[in-house]
Amino acid sequence: MGLKTPLYEVHVAEGAKIVDFGGWDMPLHYGSQIEEHHAVRRDAGMFDVSHMGVIDVEGPRAREFLRHLLANDVAKLPPGKGLYSVLLREDGKILDDLIVFFVAPERFRLVVNAGTRDKDLSWMRARAAAFGITVTERRDLAMIAIQGPNARAKSVRLFSAPDAAAVLGLGPFESATLGGWFVSRTGYTGEDGFEIALAAADAPRIWQALHAVGIAAAGLGARDTLRLEAGMNLYGSDMDETHDPLESGLGWTVAFEPHDRDFIGRRALAAARPAGDRELVGLLLEERGVLRSHQPVITVKGPGEVTSGTFSPTLNRSIALARVPRECGASVQVQIRGKALAARVVKPPFVRHGRPLIGLIEGSSP
Repeated sequence: MGLKTPLYEVHVAEGAKIVDFGGWDMPLHYGSQIEEHHAVRRDAGMFDVSHMGVIDVEGPRAREFLRHLLANDVAKLPPGKGLYSVLLREDGKILDDLIVFFVAPERFRLVVNAGTRDKDLSWMRARAAAFGITVTERRDLAMIAIQGPNARAKSVRLFSAPDAAAVLGLGPFESATLGGWFVSRTGYTGEDGFEIALAAADAPRIWQALHAVGIAAAGLGARDTLRLEAGMNLYGSDMDETHDPLESGLGWTVAFEPHDRDFIGRRALAAARPAGDRELVGLLLEERGVLRSHQPVITVKGPGEVTSGTFSPTLNRSIALARVPRECGASVQVQIRGKALAARVVKPPFVRHGRPLIGLIEGSSP
C-alpha cells in the first residue's frame, strides 16, 4: 500500500482505477482517460495533486537563500507572483523542477514533485542553516488543480462575491489567499485554470462542490496526455539528475543575469553554454504507431531517444518529446517494434488552449 492523499477515499468511491505513482496511490482514470482529456480541453476538469510537495521557506534572508538555491531568479518576483525554476546540483544536473511564489517579504512557497519531495527537502534544509531560515513541509494541505477553458467561470461559483472578483482578476502565475485557500493561476495542461491549496480536511467537501458546478474528475492518464500535448516536461522522463537544463529544453529557466548571482550549478552551466550538444525536441509520427519513452531515435547526427511519448487525443496522432543531437534536421526515424518509422521534428507545444499548433500531414492516418 502506498501513501494516500486526503481525497483517496473519494477516488475509490467514484470508481477510479488506482495505481502507484511515486509511492502514492493515485487515480489513473475514472472510466475513460480519453473523455477526461477532452473534458479539460473543451470544458473543465479537476485533478487531485495533493501528492505534490508544498514547502514554505521563511526568514529575513529567504529571498537571498532562494537566489542561491534556484537557477531562476526570485528577485524579479513582485508580491503574489510565481515563477517556474529548476533546482540544480553543483554539476548543473537537475534535482527537480518546481514553482516558487513570493507570498510575503520574508516568506516564499515552493511546489515540488511528489517523487522528489523528500530529496528536495533534505537538499534545502542542508543549505538553509547558513541563511538562518526555516523550511517547512505543509503536509496539512491538499491541492486540487482545476483546468480548462471554463475552469474559471465554473470554479468562481465556490467563492463569495468579493473573492470571486479577485479570482477572475488573477493573471498567469499570480497567486492570492482567497477564502482561506492559496489560489494560483497555474497548471500542467496547457489550458487556463487554477491550483488550490487548502486544508486537507476540507478537500473532500470542495471536490464534491466542484463536481456540483460541472467540473469533471480527471486522473493521471489525462494529466500526462494533456501535459505532453502542451510540451511540458515530466521529471524522471524528460529531465533528471543525468541531464542539465540546456539539453532538456529548459535553458529559459536559467537566469544568468545579473552576472554576480552565484546560484548552485551556475559554473557548470556556464561551461556548457551556449547550448550543449543535445536538445529536447518534439516529434510527430508520420506513420501508424505509438511513440513511447526510451524508443531509439535515428538521426543524421547520431542516436537519440524518446523521453516521453503518447497518442494525442486532440491531434489524433502520436507525439513525443525526444533528446537528440543538435541540428539533426527536420526528419528522423524512431525504432518501434523493430521497424524504423518516420517522424517529423517540431517545436513544442503541440496544443495550447484547445488549439492544435502543429500542422498535420495530409492524407495520413493515426
